[in-house]
Amino acid sequence: MQPLITNDAVVLGILLAVLAAIFVTSGSNSKGWRNFYKVVPALLMCYFVPALLRWPLGLISGDTSKLDEMAADYLLPACLVLLCLNIDFKGILNLGPKALIMFLAGTAGVILGGPVAMLTVTKLFPGLISATPDELWRGLSTIAGSWIGGGANQLAMKNIYQVNDNLFAVVVVVDVIVANIWMGLLLYGASVTKRIDNWLGGDTSAITELKHKLEAYQEKVERIPVVKDLFVMLAVAFGGVAISNLFADAIVPALEQHSAALEAWRLTAFNSRFFWVVVIATTVGMLLSFTKARELEGVGASRWGSIFIYLLVATIGMKMDLGQVFSNLGLFAIGIVWMIIHAGIMIGTAKLIKAPFFFMAVGSQANIGGAASAPIVASAFSPSLASVGVLLAVLGYALGTYGGIICAILMKGVAG
Repeated sequence: MQPLITNDAVVLGILLAVLAAIFVTSGSNSKGWRNFYKVVPALLMCYFVPALLRWPLGLISGDTSKLDEMAADYLLPACLVLLCLNIDFKGILNLGPKALIMFLAGTAGVILGGPVAMLTVTKLFPGLISATPDELWRGLSTIAGSWIGGGANQLAMKNIYQVNDNLFAVVVVVDVIVANIWMGLLLYGASVTKRIDNWLGGDTSAITELKHKLEAYQEKVERIPVVKDLFVMLAVAFGGVAISNLFADAIVPALEQHSAALEAWRLTAFNSRFFWVVVIATTVGMLLSFTKARELEGVGASRWGSIFIYLLVATIGMKMDLGQVFSNLGLFAIGIVWMIIHAGIMIGTAKLIKAPFFFMAVGSQANIGGAASAPIVASAFSPSLASVGVLLAVLGYALGTYGGIICAILMKGVAG
């Protein structure tokens, strides 16, 4: 359905007005607003209000807008540079192995969840899905690739298992909407993390220490920025964007001659330009954290990084068409059961090893959402922790196709 507004200049104004309204009301002294935002976190509102403007209101749509591409191409790498400027490698190492364990638990949850969800829904509701069992497991294999790795892994699975284009289009919608609903729940969980950590028995001391250390550094170097400071900061941020794009444009064509070997090793993510932009932007930010550029934190580097993230969140929300749920109930049922299994394995593992909710949320989103949304969830706890989400998401790209193939084999076995 064509939205009422298709001009991106107008859509950008609407999104910024929505974000401004959310932050004005969330900072209000009104008792009503304070009580509202205790239940519904501001970041979650930044995500779901644009989705509601798409459906049911029909005002804007991510299908006709190019703002999501702009945010992914320009704002995401810029925010990665800015948020990594203040990185503390020693503090991240002190977080211990639980973050990696939770990430791998998330991968296992996707691999095991696929066949169980497929078997459960097809047995309980045999006439709900029109696709044949053979078409179904092939189509769902692309979700496995996406939920462990990212878009490049998803396309790799489509090519490996020769998924029908029409079915693939529907499966992509299921992937996006179910994953985005799950991200919304994780963002809500970030607002009540103390209660969840008390129940999990998670030790948050290393995370708290890292946050306090980074906040103390920010206070130490903080000053009122002048125009020169802001230009230097923007030059660093978008200089990092330029460098990441420059190298990505050189690396991807150079790897084309090795594409057969990369496909044989199931490392098709290495052929993705987006993968290299994310990796290089993160690397630029981390290298700059060893230089005087780190002092840009004093003029609001992480705040500007957060602004870019909030706008990225709004453009992601605008892509979520909740109305599609009612058109493909069977596939959405599989997707929801699949996500519940993933969540159950994550919660069980976190409870078993007494991992804090931060590790569970970021480990899950590094799988399900990848580099575009893992730093969003991480920064919901603290902007200084966004780099943890990025590092885990990059690992997901490497494992995505391997995990997707294992999941596909299991689903094929279930399909009979």
